[in-house]
Amino acid sequence: MSESAIVEHPRQPLLNDAVVALRAPTQVWSGGGGDLGESAIHGVYHGDTRQIREHALTCGGSRPEWISVAPHSASHVVFGGLLRGVDDDSPDPKVRILRSRTVEDGRVQDTVTITSHAAGSVATDVRLRLVPEFAPLQEVKAGLVAERPWNLTHDGDGGRARVESGDRGFTLTAPGATISAIDGAVELMWPLQLDHRGSVELSCELTLDDPSLVVHGARHPAGWTVPEVGGDPRLNRWLRTALGDLDALRLTLPDGPDDEFFAAGAPWFLTLFGRDSLWAARLALPLGHRMAASTLRVLARFQGERTDPESAQQPGKILHELRGETLAMPGEGIVLPPVYYGTVDATALWICLLADAWRTGMPEAEVRDLLPALRSALDWLLEHGDGDADGFIDYIDETGHGLANQGWKDSGDSIQWRSGELAEGPIALCEVQGYAYEAAVAGAELLDHFGEPGAARLREWAAELKQRFAEFYWVSTPEGRYPAIALDARKRPVDTLTSNIGHLLGTGILDPADEKAVAAMLVGPSMLSGYGVRTMSTDAGGYWPLSYHGGSVWTHDTAIIARGMALAGLTDEAELVVDGMLAAAEGFGFRVPELHSGDSAADTPVPTPYPAACRPQAWSAAAAITAADIVERRRGVSRP
Repeated sequence: MSESAIVEHPRQPLLNDAVVALRAPTQVWSGGGGDLGESAIHGVYHGDTRQIREHALTCGGSRPEWISVAPHSASHVVFGGLLRGVDDDSPDPKVRILRSRTVEDGRVQDTVTITSHAAGSVATDVRLRLVPEFAPLQEVKAGLVAERPWNLTHDGDGGRARVESGDRGFTLTAPGATISAIDGAVELMWPLQLDHRGSVELSCELTLDDPSLVVHGARHPAGWTVPEVGGDPRLNRWLRTALGDLDALRLTLPDGPDDEFFAAGAPWFLTLFGRDSLWAARLALPLGHRMAASTLRVLARFQGERTDPESAQQPGKILHELRGETLAMPGEGIVLPPVYYGTVDATALWICLLADAWRTGMPEAEVRDLLPALRSALDWLLEHGDGDADGFIDYIDETGHGLANQGWKDSGDSIQWRSGELAEGPIALCEVQGYAYEAAVAGAELLDHFGEPGAARLREWAAELKQRFAEFYWVSTPEGRYPAIALDARKRPVDTLTSNIGHLLGTGILDPADEKAVAAMLVGPSMLSGYGVRTMSTDAGGYWPLSYHGGSVWTHDTAIIARGMALAGLTDEAELVVDGMLAAAEGFGFRVPELHSGDSAADTPVPTPYPAACRPQAWSAAAAITAADIVERRRGVSRP
C-alpha cells in the first residue's frame, strides 16, 4: 500500500502531555507554553462546547520559546519563555515573556508580561491568533469535529469583539489591540515598544456564555482548610493539590446555587454524575458532611418517578448523568438522553452516603427532609433493582444505544471471564450486591432512628441477600478462592479476579474471615502493582496494563479498597495499599489522573500514564483525603 493510501482513523485525543487550567464548567487545555492548537485536545471549553480550538501568540513574527510551566493552582498557570527573535546577539537570553492564565466560570484571563534586558530598544508587535470552533464535546472526544459557522463583530482599534455561533458565543476584551478577521481566524495585534530594562504588560480576556448550560460554577468559597498530616510528607503535597482540584470541580444547578456537588472530571465530565459525585463526596467525608449533604439534595431532585426504558428511569432510581442536550458518541453507537439513569449502583450509594453523612454530623433536620427520597430509593432496591427476579441487583440496556455496562467499570469489555471472553447480560455485579446490602442495613437504621416503619423488612431482605451472595458468587480458580466479578445471564459466576471484590470490604456482606481472604488476594502480586490495585489480575486472559478497565489502576478504586480494608480492621493491608497510592501520586506530580497503567513498580520507577485519562478527576482527588484519613487514624488522630 502506498503511503498516500493510508487513512488516518479518528482517535480520541490524548491528554497526558497537555496543561489544563479550569474552574468548572470552564476549562482550557494547552501546550507547555499556553498556546492552543497543536494537540487534538487543545481548546477553550465552556460546558460541553469547545468554543476556541486555536490560541497562538507570536512576537515580531516568531513564536516564543517556552521553558517553564508553573501551576499555581488548578485555575491559575504561569508559562515562562524567551523571545530570542527580538533579542540581542549576546549568549544570555535577555528578553523574557511570562503568560499568566486564570480561569473562572465563564471567563479566561491571559496576562502577558514582556521584560527586556537587551542592549537597545525593541520596536515590534505582538499578535494573538484565535480560531473559534463551537464543537460539541462528544465530537472532540471522537476526533470527528465538523466545521460550524461563526460571526465576528468588533470595533477595530477599540480592543473589543464579539464572536457568536447560534446562541453560544464569547466576548473578547484586549485593551490596546487592533482586532481583525483574517483567514478564518480572529487576530489581535498590539504594537510593542520595549526599552532597555523595560517591561510591557498586555491582557486578553474571554467572557464565554452558553444559555443551554444545565450546570453553573460554585459561587461560594470551598469552605475547607487543607489539613496538615503527620508522617509521610507526600500526603500533604497530594492533599494540597487534590483539594485545589476539588475546589475547581465544584458545580451547582442554576436554580439551586447553594447546593454544590463535584463534577466528575475534566475534560469530558464537567457535570453531575450520580456515581462519581456520590463517591467523591463519600471519600471526602473526613473533611465534613457539607458536600455530601448538598450532593444528596441535588441528586434527590432528579430521583426517578416513572418507568422509561429510553432514559433507564425507574421510580426511586438515582440518575447517572446530566447534560444540556442529547449525548451522541460518534462511532460508538451510544446515544444518551440529557437526563440519563443508566447506572445500577448510584441508588444504593445514595443511601449509603446519606447514612454516612448523618453519622458524620449532618443535621437531623436536613436528614429528615430527605426521608421521602430515602424511602423511594429503598423501594427501588426491593422492587425494581432486580430486573430478572433472581434475587440480585442487576442491569441490562433495553434500548440498544445506552450503556451496555452500568457499574463503575462501564466500558463494553469490562466484564470478562478468565479466558477473556465477554460475559452476557443481564449482569449482576458483585460490588453492587455489597452496596445494596449496606444500603438496606443503613436504611433500616435511619428508619428506626426517625421513627419510620419498614426497618424489619429491610433487615430481612439484607440477610437473605447476604446468604444468597455466599452461595452463588464464590469461585475457586488456579489463583485462589474469591468472589466472582458478576453473575451472567445464565446465573453463572464470571470467574475473573478483579478489583471489584475490594468494594465488598466493609459493607457487611462478607464475614470477617472472607474479608481477610479477599484482602489477601488484593495485595498479592497479580493485583497490587506497587502504584495501586489493578482492575484485573495479571493472570487473567484479558489482562492488559493499558486496558481501560482490564488491568489498569484507578486511584479511586484503590482508595475504596483501602477504605474497606480499614473498616474491616485490616489496617496493615490498608496501609500497604495506601503506600502504592502515594507512590503513584508522587510519580504524577501529585495530580493523580483518572487512571494509569497497571505496570509493576518493580519494572518502572514511575507510573506509566494511561494517555487518555482525565485529570483532574474528582474521585481521584478525593482519594487523597481517604488516604490521609487512614494514615491519621492509624496514628491515633481522628478527624470529623
